[in-house]
Amino acid sequence: MKSDWQIRFEGSGSIVPVASAISVLDGLRSGEWETTDEVRGPGDNDWRPIEDHPTFADSTSDLSPPRIEPPDETRLDMNPLIDVSLVLLIFFILTTSYSSLRRSIDMPAEPEEKTGPAKIRMSDIRDSSLEVTVWMDGEVPRIKLQDRIVDPRELEREMIAIVRESGRRQLILSVDGQVPWGVEAGVHDAAKAAEINQIYRKKYKPAQ
Repeated sequence: MKSDWQIRFEGSGSIVPVASAISVLDGLRSGEWETTDEVRGPGDNDWRPIEDHPTFADSTSDLSPPRIEPPDETRLDMNPLIDVSLVLLIFFILTTSYSSLRRSIDMPAEPEEKTGPAKIRMSDIRDSSLEVTVWMDGEVPRIKLQDRIVDPRELEREMIAIVRESGRRQLILSVDGQVPWGVEAGVHDAAKAAEINQIYRKKYKPAQ
């Protein structure tokens, strides 16, 4: 029986005669042939891959794995460049903001000839201030306003009266370390009610 079809394995010079086109398709389905193997049928002058032969083109489309196009090496992926650009932009923004903030912090509002807080002597403010001394007499707190002892409950009223009469808006406060904080807080509340705008602390010295 004369064979009208011939198969030539890809990359090989070995030629296998095939009885018919149906036999070629059967060999493809059974895995005997590959779609890239070359075939030459009756009337063909040249060898062609089975998948490109017009007789098998429709049939091999279901058998041939999809061709994977090689990556286009001429295409430039801009994603990494964009990511790096954003990181650099954020870095420059933060650096600029920090530099501006540092200059505003380092720069004084106005030049000062003297450094450090000014020292205030009690003798300089004594004439414009009230004096309050607080200490403990056993378990009882004692409060001395100017030169007389007053009841803690009357301190606010007495202080308001003196401020209105003398116009003094400063207070020199001397507190024994054993005085409860609540008593001292009462002195501050009374000073606030009397509209005293400055309180100076003085070291407490027990009366001799």
